[in-house]
Amino acid sequence: MAQATARHILVDSEAKCEELKKAIEGGQDFAEVAKQHSSCPSGRNGGDLGSFGPGQMVPEFDKAVFSGELNTVIGPIQTQFGYHLLEVTSRS
Repeated sequence: MAQATARHILVDSEAKCEELKKAIEGGQDFAEVAKQHSSCPSGRNGGDLGSFGPGQMVPEFDKAVFSGELNTVIGPIQTQFGYHLLEVTSRS
C-alpha cells in the first residue's frame, strides 16, 4: 500500500494561505511558518503529519498528497477545516 509523509499549515483564509506560501517560496522555513501560523496541533511540530496511507485524510488533502510534486509547497487546498499549505516530503 502507498504511504506518504507530509507536513502542512492550516489557516482560516485563502488570502492568509497565499501570503504564507509566498513567504515560504521567498525563503522562510516551512516548519517555522507552521509553528507561528498553523491552527492545527501539528503546527507545534512544524506541521509534521507523519506517515499515512490513501484514505486516511480528507479527500481534497488525499488527492494532493498522492498526486502532487514532492518537496514543493502545494496549495491553498480548501477542506472543511480551512485552507492548507501542504508539502509532501516522501511517497512510496
